[in-house]
Amino acid sequence: MDQITKLDRFRVPLGGQEIEMQQVDYESGGISLLRIRIRERSRFTVFEIDADTAARWGLALMQWAQKQSPAAIAGQP
Repeated sequence: MDQITKLDRFRVPLGGQEIEMQQVDYESGGISLLRIRIRERSRFTVFEIDADTAARWGLALMQWAQKQSPAAIAGQP
């Protein structure tokens, strides 16, 4: 049986989208993927990505955020 582990869930302040992140461990094939679910009203967008893709995506997000507001990365508004 596949196992799903909740990692994070939050609402985007502007736009109100709900983002949920889960680790999905598939029994068949023994693979773990990161599932990202974005809910916007009644519409859902779901991505399942591997660790290398998640690392690249995460790095791009961090680089962008640092250019916008370095203090936000340190957990300060």
